[in-house]
Amino acid sequence: MLQSWSKTAPELVDVAMGRKPADLVIRNGKWVNVYSGEIIPGTDIAVKAGRFAYVGPNASHTIGEGTRVVDAGGRYLVPGLCDAHMHVESGLVTVTEFARAVIPHGTTTMFIDPHEIANVLGLAGVRLMNEEAQSLPVNVLVQVPSCVPSAPGLETAGAELSAEDVAEALAWPNVIGLGEMMNFPGVAGNDPKMMAEIAATQDARLTVGGHYASPHLGREFHAYAAGGPADDHEGTTVDDAIARVRQGMRAMLRLGSAWYDVAAQIKAVTESGLDPRNFLLCTDDSHSGTLVHDGHMNRVVRHAIAQGLKPVTAIQMATLNTAQHFGLEREIGSIAPGRRADLIVTSDLAALPIEMVFARGELMAENGTLARDIPAYVYPESARNTVHLGRLLAAADFDIPSNARATRARVNVIGVVENQAPTRALQAEVAIENGLVQMDRANDVCQIALVERHRGTGDVVNAFVSGFGYDSDCAMASTVAHDSHHMIVVGTNKADMAKAANRLHEVGGGIVVIKEGRELALVELPVAGLMSDQRAEIVAEKAAAIVEAMRACGCRLNNAYMQHSLLALVVIPELRISDKGLIDVRTFQKTDVILSTHSA
Repeated sequence: MLQSWSKTAPELVDVAMGRKPADLVIRNGKWVNVYSGEIIPGTDIAVKAGRFAYVGPNASHTIGEGTRVVDAGGRYLVPGLCDAHMHVESGLVTVTEFARAVIPHGTTTMFIDPHEIANVLGLAGVRLMNEEAQSLPVNVLVQVPSCVPSAPGLETAGAELSAEDVAEALAWPNVIGLGEMMNFPGVAGNDPKMMAEIAATQDARLTVGGHYASPHLGREFHAYAAGGPADDHEGTTVDDAIARVRQGMRAMLRLGSAWYDVAAQIKAVTESGLDPRNFLLCTDDSHSGTLVHDGHMNRVVRHAIAQGLKPVTAIQMATLNTAQHFGLEREIGSIAPGRRADLIVTSDLAALPIEMVFARGELMAENGTLARDIPAYVYPESARNTVHLGRLLAAADFDIPSNARATRARVNVIGVVENQAPTRALQAEVAIENGLVQMDRANDVCQIALVERHRGTGDVVNAFVSGFGYDSDCAMASTVAHDSHHMIVVGTNKADMAKAANRLHEVGGGIVVIKEGRELALVELPVAGLMSDQRAEIVAEKAAAIVEAMRACGCRLNNAYMQHSLLALVVIPELRISDKGLIDVRTFQKTDVILSTHSA
């Protein structure tokens, strides 16, 4: 187990002086110094007890009989990458399997907010993930979920966290702060629970995570900043980034599987000249296919460089800036004496191939392959069998009744926006047949349903959605449905919708695509209905089959599954669905599915 710097300092001093041998020496590298912004050639690094002891021109005096010596061959030595904000559950795998997937990509630190499992299992679920995180050979720091449920009164989650629960968890080892404060109207309105959670976090001298998802930067935004959140990852425009930094917040720029928010916001640095020290990089949500095939934080850094950032600046945003933000500058985020010996060896700073990854001085990965086994973490039975429908569903459960004498209806429609978390509030005119409001496949208006799955009530809420492009009889269902994680079913055929819902009840949660009565693809997620306990590579293969199945149904959206999973996220505008009904997030009010009816 890694000991503190203070306990290790005597050994580090002895190694730096040459009185004791180092455990590891990496020679002949180009030191990417994130403090000075320099690249210093001809650098050696000596490591002792999992921490950097010496970083300088010649570490030969630290080499002893048992020292492992690695020749960097003139390659760059980069601090291990940090993800400033993310949700492990979005990878559809456990913390251990997520770590196995991202370590070869150079990620050695993750700041995770387990509010997905909290919405299903409550504080017990958060504790499970925190315990798993501490068992790993890399740094996985936990933020206590702040909003469970995310929008009280507008949804019913599987569990709730009180202000007292949050205060208790803030004292746990490995907890680094409060998770994203999604209830921004609550902060602006001085909601006692939200303000109590923020106060407890600040009193503990920990970091308050932000989430201001409104495009409006008026009084409510200023009130939110005054309330205490220290960062925000929900910006999508350059004005968003500038506004947050000017208010003393860190702007977190995200590139996830479906969120592409770096390019627009990085112009605050590259064009407007803002100080890059207040910008951090993160992923927020990355599914297993992205992790296995495209990368993790290395992908984000490469993308930021491609937008015009200097490589060292982009690396600072994924290392030192993040460490400083969370008060961990003396532990992570740089190659400097006393810090945890987390580093990457790469031959190209812009392309950033990850050729070697060290964590706490141990070689963890080489050329994309793990060099050390990480044992699987077994979740207890209490975290399984969490999908409770109460009954088998039938096609009629997805009916939307209306005035039997009318033949046409004006309806609200959730409009999916490709590569963005927000939706659009659309309207459409559709037919009424036999007293039931119909979908309109020709105009890309299909049906969405939220199926209650925590308490077995059998309730189904129905509405309309547009943007998936389904052109055949089909349905897709998922028990990953941020944030309350009921079941979302989207389809063009009610019998297929019923079959998809019942299938997920049968397997204990997951994602399934049904076309014309036949199952095309299935990802089983038995842990809280959110995560698989299989390897990320296996889950990625199954997830790829989901993507192909969606395409077979006519969907051409990039990462359409991620869009599907957010359709119940009632804290991001404009329209969402919840167990309470159709929600207009611009006003935080329930709204009607059917606006009016008439006869043609």
